[in-house]
Order: sequence, then structure tokens, then C-alpha cells
Amino acid sequence: MPGVVEQEPITYDINIPYKDIDDDTLSRIKYPAYMPNWDKVWFEPLPPFEFQDPALRVKDISLPELHKAGLKLSHITPKLGSVVSGIQLNELSDGAKDELAYLVSQRKVLAFEDQDLIDDGPTIQQEFMNYFGKPNYQPVSGSIKGHPGFHVIQRDGNREELTKFLEQRPTTTLWHQDVSYEIQPPGYVMLGYLQGPEVGGDTVFAATDQAYQRLSPVVQEFVDKLQAVHTSAKMINHARISGGLYRKDPVETIHPVVRVHPVTGEKCLFMNAEFVTKIVGLKEPEFKLIQDFLMQHVITGHDFQARVRWSPRSVVIFDNRSCLHTAVVDYINEDDSVKLRHLFRLAAMAEKPTPVKLT
Repeated sequence: MPGVVEQEPITYDINIPYKDIDDDTLSRIKYPAYMPNWDKVWFEPLPPFEFQDPALRVKDISLPELHKAGLKLSHITPKLGSVVSGIQLNELSDGAKDELAYLVSQRKVLAFEDQDLIDDGPTIQQEFMNYFGKPNYQPVSGSIKGHPGFHVIQRDGNREELTKFLEQRPTTTLWHQDVSYEIQPPGYVMLGYLQGPEVGGDTVFAATDQAYQRLSPVVQEFVDKLQAVHTSAKMINHARISGGLYRKDPVETIHPVVRVHPVTGEKCLFMNAEFVTKIVGLKEPEFKLIQDFLMQHVITGHDFQARVRWSPRSVVIFDNRSCLHTAVVDYINEDDSVKLRHLFRLAAMAEKPTPVKLT
């Protein structure tokens, strides 16, 4: 039975319109099969599982299989983000997929142009991401009928949601890691771009390993010891209060504030303001002080951020363990509604975050 969420209602979510899709919207949608579905399906918690990162199978870091497939890279910034051309994701061999995972772990964000995978349909898309980890079933958002692993982000108009949101916050940015409240959160995440504004709607990423490296040794030593509580209760409560659908009981998990990346060995900040509600052992004002400091450090660190501009049939794969990200809702009409934007997310669940070994 669904659990009762005892938490104050919030109005932070502008990604999920809890309303039926009207005929006018449907007439303008290029991919109607990907419209959000609200079937009342209940998901049990994901049981623990053994995860082996495909990147760790790579023996030759020159990435011969990807280069054989036609890999070309254009870096967005020196250390974070690359635009990939010359390859089709749906044609990669298993060896090339292993190398792709390695490349994602190194560059953190890869943007692929004009991918046939977008038109291959949800079954093939889900199978592709299953190579990189177990599927995630989102507790509140619309999915594709028959394909519960899809998180559909479809925005068109949404004037009421946007107005409520901006009554609470001065910006539409929401910096977060995806699904950080799960015991084994996603490692690799894919975003597929179906349709959107000609200009605007970019996604911004921040490298949390580089953010950690910029901290002083004294602060590093302090945050290395901390553990934070991540929960989906706030999000589920919002869905319940808004009359929306929720498909899982709330999950609450304790994770290290600094995690060690399994492929690169780098220490990465694992902190966000959307799912983290406390730091173990700290009083509320102390927790807020640390959380606000770390989040402002990441948000204002433009020298370790990369901005991805979307184009038709593009795909982005990013490393959820070493990145925070946010969408940018800047495609707003004169009547304060938003232009049509439609994409999907597939998340591959990975390892339980590894804490720093303390000496």
C-alpha cells in the first residue's frame, strides 16, 4: 500500500504538469508515442544488486572500438563536456559501449548529434541503457505506456506551474543529481531530445570532482567525514498534494557527502538541495550553512561548468556520479507560458556510493 507522506507541501516542481494533454498540444507533438502516461502502476523498492561498471572492462584507453566506429570529439570546455559526431549509438558493439562508458567517466558529459536511436523506439532505447545498469522507475513523473523506465519531460504552456514556481524562487534552475535518494543511484544517464524551442532550453552541468578539488584542504578533510540524508519524500508529497500520481513509497538513504568515483578514483561532492534534507550529526542551522556553501560553490563555479545546447534528435549521456545539472527554462512567451519542449530520460542504476577512506 502507498505510504502516507508526512511533510509540508511544496511548489517547486515545474517539470510535471498534472493535467491531461489536450488536442491542441497533441497536434503539435512530433513524437506522440512519448507523451507522458499516468497509469497507476505501483513499484516496489529496487533490491540490492551487484554492479560492474562497463568502463572498468576497458583495457585500451585509446578507445580503438569507438575510433573504428568513427568517433570525433569537439570539447565544450577543457575538462568537462564534449560534442560527439561520427558515430551512431545504436550501431555500437559491446566493446565500443564499454569504451563509451569510459569516455563518459572521463569527460562527464557527451552530447551526440543527430542520433538514429531517437527514432528507434522506446524498447531499443531502454535496451541500450540497460547495458550500463538497471533501469530506474521514477516515483512521480509520467512515463511511456508500457515502458516505466522512461521519465518524460514534456512542457507546453505550463503557465500555472511556472507562475507558482517563480512565486517561490527567483530562477528556474534546479541543480541536482538524478535520483540521489536511491541506495544505488544512477551512474550513467541518457537524455533524448524529441522536440524543443529553436533557441533556449539548454542544460548546464557542473563537475563535482573539480568543485571538490577547489576546496581548501581543511574543508576537504571536514566534508570527507560527512554523511547526508537523501529522500524522495518531498517530491512524492508534492505529487500527492497537487493531485498527481505517485508510484512508490518514499525512499530515504544516507550517502557520503564526498564519494569516490569507481573509474577515475576522483573524490566528488555528492550533495544537492532537492533531495538532501540533513547532514548526520549536524544541527539544522549547521546543516543549512554547509549545504548552502557547497551548493553556491558549485552553482557559481563557471570555470568547472559546461552548457549543452540541444538540437533535433540529439542525445546526451552524462555521469551522474561526478556531475550536478540543471535545465534552464528561458524559453518563456510574453504571456509567461513556455514554448513546447519534449525529451525523455533513462537512468542506469549503478553502485552504492563509496565514501572516502579516512586515515
